[in-house]
Amino acid sequence: MEKINRSTFLIIGGGIAGVSCAEHLTASCPEESVTLITATDLVKSVVNLREYGRHLQVFDVEAKPGSSLCSEKKKLRVVKAVIVSFDPQAHSVTTDEGQVFFYKKLCICTGGQPKVIDKDCPHVIGIRDTQSVQDFRTRLAKARRVMIVGNGGIALELAYELRGCEVIWAIKDNAIGNTFFDKGAASFFLPHLASGDSGDGCKCKQRLVKRMKYGIEEDKCECSGTSRPNGGALGPDWSSDLHLHGDASTRQVHVEYDCEVSGILSPGEISIQDNGLHTSFEDSLDWPVYVSLTNNRIYGCDFVVSATGVTPNVEPFLGCGGFELGEDGGIKVDKNMKTNIPDVYAAGDVCCASWEPSKFWFQMRLWSQARQMGAFAARCMDLHNKGEETDLDYCFELFAHVTQFFGYKVVLLGKYNAQGLGSDYQLLLRCTKEKEYIKVVMQNGRMVGAVLVGETDMEETFENLILNELDLSEFGESLLDPGVDIDDFFD
Repeated sequence: MEKINRSTFLIIGGGIAGVSCAEHLTASCPEESVTLITATDLVKSVVNLREYGRHLQVFDVEAKPGSSLCSEKKKLRVVKAVIVSFDPQAHSVTTDEGQVFFYKKLCICTGGQPKVIDKDCPHVIGIRDTQSVQDFRTRLAKARRVMIVGNGGIALELAYELRGCEVIWAIKDNAIGNTFFDKGAASFFLPHLASGDSGDGCKCKQRLVKRMKYGIEEDKCECSGTSRPNGGALGPDWSSDLHLHGDASTRQVHVEYDCEVSGILSPGEISIQDNGLHTSFEDSLDWPVYVSLTNNRIYGCDFVVSATGVTPNVEPFLGCGGFELGEDGGIKVDKNMKTNIPDVYAAGDVCCASWEPSKFWFQMRLWSQARQMGAFAARCMDLHNKGEETDLDYCFELFAHVTQFFGYKVVLLGKYNAQGLGSDYQLLLRCTKEKEYIKVVMQNGRMVGAVLVGETDMEETFENLILNELDLSEFGESLLDPGVDIDDFFD
């Protein structure tokens, strides 16, 4: 007789959002059954969570077997499988192996898929999960030249961390890191991109720890299935302790600005021409792949890393779900993480926040927001199952993200790049070469966003200034002067 799989709560996705949702559900309602369906052997769990102020959080991401989430005290079941169909009327999903799972409340946390510029070319790879990182390392070991396409977090880290090979970095913007900071901050980082070293005043590089941890332990509960699609997104500092070294003895980074890829060409499709770039490998014409850029330049390389972002992974649910999708292709969710389908929620990269946002918050597909959304979805599912309601969580009051680039701590707060402000804002800057870069966004005398690079110790103060909407007009352009103690506002 076939086993009937029924759960009060069913979560699909073993990334940060899905695991955070499952862990919070088992903690808040241990008497209810929870099933987590994950497509890979490893799941991503948040560990070592540290809070700085009300909204800023730093944590590590531990990749571990799905079975490690289970214990005798938790009614949690982890199943390795791939969802192929969804029946909202029957409250069920079906896996690629024909298993049917019924639910009372469902949370979709299937994350995003990397945008790969040419999926059919074997010399183009996307970096999304631990498996793709291992493939990248294998290719890199014999590489002389690598092309990086994209200007987001993964592209930034790769361009800085790669050693022993030539790097051609193609970006569509006029400055590096456009997703996270402006041209001024990009100028602060550029010398370290060329040298591969962090500044003398930076303490972060000496403190780097391996935030992606891997381990194998004996199974404690069911974790079945054989499929191997993409896993969950990489967590913070995924590259910090990896040996990213090519086959050459030198390091050279060249950035091509304001361009995109116009074509991926094989050796048989191109005649070698001087592209105007003088490199130590100029006499090597036996490249396995060539990249044509919109600025009419062509580069040969050993392989291409496509790091142009992700698209929401909604494919398994489009056929019969009837979901409302946002402009970015994500599943629309309201202020309780609910979709337009009854009893179905979504969190993380797969969803599109469709509620009216706070003036200082916006959605950005980051691991920090994936954790917040997964945890809040769990809270909503639990309360709704009990017939109760809840307000939007305070974590959505302010965009707050802590990361690290080029060995420097980077804090982003509020409308840090003047998102949605048009021309109605002012910028205040403070920069100390190789030590710190501080930018605040002001509107009508009030701080609405900030970028902090380095060990500034100002993030909590700026967080309070933004949220409290204090009038700082009296300081004028001297607000960031070292002699001004704005902490006095909170004494």
